Amino acid sequence: MPPSGVCAIKKTIAIIGSGPAGLRAAETLSSLEYEVTVYDRKPSVGRKFLLAGRGGLNLTHSEGITSFIERYAERAEILGPIIKAFPPESLQAWCEGLGEKTFIGTSGRVFPESFKASPLLRAWLRRLEMQGVRFKLNHEWRGWEDEALLFATPEGAVRITADATLLALGGASWPRLGSDGSWVDILQKEGVAIAPLQPANCGFFISWSDIFTQKFAGQPLKTITASFQEHKVQGEIMITAKGIEGGAVYALSALLREEISQNGAALLSLDLKPDLSLEALSERLKKPRAGKSLSNYLKATVNLSDVAVGLLMERPDRKALGDYPPQKLATLIKDYTLNLTAPFPMDRAISTAGGVKFECLDQNLMLRDKPGVFVAGEMLDWEAPTGGYLLQACMATGEWAAQGINDWLTRKR
Repeated sequence: MPPSGVCAIKKTIAIIGSGPAGLRAAETLSSLEYEVTVYDRKPSVGRKFLLAGRGGLNLTHSEGITSFIERYAERAEILGPIIKAFPPESLQAWCEGLGEKTFIGTSGRVFPESFKASPLLRAWLRRLEMQGVRFKLNHEWRGWEDEALLFATPEGAVRITADATLLALGGASWPRLGSDGSWVDILQKEGVAIAPLQPANCGFFISWSDIFTQKFAGQPLKTITASFQEHKVQGEIMITAKGIEGGAVYALSALLREEISQNGAALLSLDLKPDLSLEALSERLKKPRAGKSLSNYLKATVNLSDVAVGLLMERPDRKALGDYPPQKLATLIKDYTLNLTAPFPMDRAISTAGGVKFECLDQNLMLRDKPGVFVAGEMLDWEAPTGGYLLQACMATGEWAAQGINDWLTRKR
């Protein structure tokens, strides 16, 4: 980890982006006596952070650090030291230091006791203001002009000079909240290599029939197991008018997206009755139908939900299902295949994959070809599943970049 120390002479730091990565860096750098200004294109800060907390702010996860880091897949080796320097325990301690006690849910996810982002953000901003952090809102970054940072504001163009700059503008999955990926063109013009931005933790398109859409769009498919290749996830799927989304889909989205990219489609297998073995399910289906329709028979005999039965009725052979022997029908219920044709667009995704390639950065997350310019958060080329891993990496890279800025400025002096 880059060494930290107190800055003897105040230098100015420009942080562009007021999400978790930018605010974490602002907190660290202001505590080291730097003059820190946070710029954001929106009229208020932390908009995506607030939205993420509407359903319960998932701060991080309580699993062991080794398995935690493995969640970052191809970027585990790079992000490992960064997360170990600011691990889940540090994030929990930070939250509690702001007066928000944390708890671990049954899934191992960590939440503030208030279960909300707004009280935490308010306490965070109070701390930042007490440490002298300044905020310049309605400042849209447009790149550089004669080495100065160029911003568009309601009052016109503004040029800013700073001793160091941190870019923390997020990905492209929440354009209405400010994260629209417009920074990609700016950095590419400067020669920075960018891995194409793609939707992550996203839903996928499926060609439903009109009848199925009208009846089940907006309804959950609960207590299923989703499988792709050797990967299995238990959870819930939400049926949408155009396809599927939800936790079980998000957990497999990176693999599914890659499969579609390579082969044009991906086959997702669903176990619609994971609580019953194939043998037990077959045995139950030996019970005579006694005049019941197939739908009512499946609901009564094996407790299939309306949505699950609806899926079976989506099959081309639905008229023949009633004549299937118990073993064949049970196999279909235990291994129901969905044909995914494309991921939902980025503006419907929870996060994005791709971003600034790590080979363009030094060990402190500074751009090799633009000394004094650092990058943190979702702008970097990594992705992770939901469950606290996204926020943890954003906070950890913000902290790492802040220490890197301090290290670079200290060495310059």
